[in-house]
Amino acid sequence: MIRMKVVGAFAALGMLAGCAGSLDIKDIDAVRGMDAMGGTPFNQALFSEYKELTLFEADQMGDLPNASHFSRKAMAVANNDVVLPEQLGYWDLPDNSIGELTEARSRLVSVLDTTGRVQAPINAAHAQVRFDCWVEQQEENDQPDHIAACRKGFYAAMATLETAPIVEPAPMGAPEPYIVFFSFDSAQIDAGGMNTVDDAVATAQQMGIINFSVTGHADRSGSEAYNLALSLRRANAVRDALIARGILSQNISFAGRGETEPAVATPDGVREPANRRVEIVIQ
Repeated sequence: MIRMKVVGAFAALGMLAGCAGSLDIKDIDAVRGMDAMGGTPFNQALFSEYKELTLFEADQMGDLPNASHFSRKAMAVANNDVVLPEQLGYWDLPDNSIGELTEARSRLVSVLDTTGRVQAPINAAHAQVRFDCWVEQQEENDQPDHIAACRKGFYAAMATLETAPIVEPAPMGAPEPYIVFFSFDSAQIDAGGMNTVDDAVATAQQMGIINFSVTGHADRSGSEAYNLALSLRRANAVRDALIARGILSQNISFAGRGETEPAVATPDGVREPANRRVEIVIQ
């Protein structure tokens, strides 16, 4: 069982506070070189989302203080801490935005605490990081298109989370899928992905289950044909990793879905880390 630690009040005021001018380039570089470690599907997706936001702020926006802030959130997630959405009181927000953001955070926390983290981990992680992005952009309040993009992404993820039917817990013998994430345009499994494969094999061995289903996916950047081929390469990479760990090839079914079954809905051409994945189902 994964041991989770809640980031407490003192840590929240220090390490995970709003952008109060804190800057450490080493944190950004550390996250740049990190892969998602083993953990819950929610924490794996949350790490990938915070890493993507960190590098966007650092490399594309040149906003090193906020990149440093989000890098520390990414590292806390990798450490299996429970990292919460931004507290609005830590940010200098325009008065006319506080009401909507307060309501949005309340809705987000409610769905995270009920079913989101377990039953829809990828969409839940996307909603949390889009909310944090919205808060950060709203404080700056000088790029309306960026504010709108973060806000739109948040509400789209929330629409999926809040309308999804509540699913009863899986019966014993049917564990949740294990998710291996991939870098953009890559079918190479990183260290975090290998840890996920190890966890899946260990669980199957403990339960006496020998059959695996492996399904590859891609985001919507690139053509449909290319993404289908890429999703198959990713599925094959995970299949090979399972075989290397002693799973018989005849006990592994695999498929590629290309960009047709995104975990997070995006327009065509959008790079979305949550959609670059392989799902391992123990059967």
